[in-house]
Amino acid sequence: MSSLLRKHRTTAIVGAAIIVGAGALPFAFNASTVASAAEPSGIIAPGGSFAPIVDADKPAVVTVTTTMKATDTSADTSNSPMDEQFRQFFENQGIPFPQQQAPQRHQSQSAMALGSGFIISPDGIIVTNNHVIENATDIKVTLDDGTELPAKLLGADAKSDLAVLKIHAPKPLATVAWGDSDRLKLGDQILAIGNPFGIGTTVTAGIVSARGRDLHSGPYDDFIQIDAPINHGNSGGPLVDREGNVVGINTAIYSPNGGSVGVGFAIPSDQAKAIVAKLEKNGSIDHGYLGVAIQPVTSDIANAVGLSQAGGALVAGVNDDTPAARAGIKTGDIVTAVNDETVKTPKDLSRLVADLSPGDKRSLTVWRDGKSMDVNVTIGGNDDGKQAANDSGDGKVQPSNQPSIGVGLANLTPDLREQLNLPHSVQGAVVASVNPDKSAAAAGIQAGDVIVSVNDQPVHSAHDVQSAVAEAGKAGRKSVLLLIERGGDKTFVAVPFSAA
Repeated sequence: MSSLLRKHRTTAIVGAAIIVGAGALPFAFNASTVASAAEPSGIIAPGGSFAPIVDADKPAVVTVTTTMKATDTSADTSNSPMDEQFRQFFENQGIPFPQQQAPQRHQSQSAMALGSGFIISPDGIIVTNNHVIENATDIKVTLDDGTELPAKLLGADAKSDLAVLKIHAPKPLATVAWGDSDRLKLGDQILAIGNPFGIGTTVTAGIVSARGRDLHSGPYDDFIQIDAPINHGNSGGPLVDREGNVVGINTAIYSPNGGSVGVGFAIPSDQAKAIVAKLEKNGSIDHGYLGVAIQPVTSDIANAVGLSQAGGALVAGVNDDTPAARAGIKTGDIVTAVNDETVKTPKDLSRLVADLSPGDKRSLTVWRDGKSMDVNVTIGGNDDGKQAANDSGDGKVQPSNQPSIGVGLANLTPDLREQLNLPHSVQGAVVASVNPDKSAAAAGIQAGDVIVSVNDQPVHSAHDVQSAVAEAGKAGRKSVLLLIERGGDKTFVAVPFSAA
């Protein structure tokens, strides 16, 4: 998803890089780059050729060309939020993630990028990746027969990395049908169709390598991993099954060299179909928001709190004035269900809440003080999430002129003080979450740390920390000095400001 990976801009390469989506392709490449691209795997369908599938589907696959907002000469398009999340995923696996340099361009020039898409309605409704069209000032679609048409953006959603376009053609257009991604099994044959490197519509074959891949790019991470070669420009193209139906949307690849090495990722069709329908109808999606920092429940945690087995989402922090806070959710609660939907992992809770609409009322089943109980909550929306992020100073959603160190903060409540076994003499704000790609993580800040002072000024709340960090930025400082309380010991840690 270029944002390559959260997923969100032109296809990006993360490292040995993950290229978000097999992302959108900037118009700068040379013949040697194309020549070195991986060859198709050459899988032959049992009993015959894939040609009938290609003949049926290829006319419905389009090339999406975008003119992007001009950016500074020093801009590096591979450093998108998605790239950072792909980087996190692979480095957590011990896999190197080299930095890829983006093409340089003059500040006054417009950037152009290529991606792919597919037509789902004869009247010109097209599905692609959000990162293919993000920040575009102009969008054009080229049909399989070479016809170029202007496209209108009907709707886009960064969290799911999906976008819907509309074109007007003089005649009904060829289409592809949605398939059932839930039926896919490891080893099933698939085809990836798109426009890699801008050389023209290309078909590659492979198999389903894995299901349910979580690349830490957002609440909808449930990628299909495939080995069919996909490259820059394939982002937004369809992944089809042996019946020719769309079972996924090609979105990202892992690449050490900028080309395909047989590790690609696609958004499942069963997830995409519902989101596309909402975008076509409403133009955007106001995802549900709760306002908690959550973490997995390990066996040790389950044993410590009396749960019969590990599962659920442990609330590590509750943001002030959020739906969770208003509902009485507490730090230390373990959410095990949303209405009748079981929560086995933090990802389950994120997805279930994101799928809800602002104003929806739900009952959360939580484990607290050794027993299960139900808590009624009214779900919030996107604006609540943005405000909470700004208040917590976690660097995820802030005005561009505000400095960030990459932490989510919570006030030191009596419950938190008891949980952390802190004496009353300790005042400050608790680190509820740490963005692994920001400077606080690199400096060694951990969830559960208590920030006692910022630049030698005592702090007593999350707001105090945010204000002190902001003041340091206004004063022109490049870092802040934090006094951290951890395990009864106090330590000074200098944390540079992260890039916005």
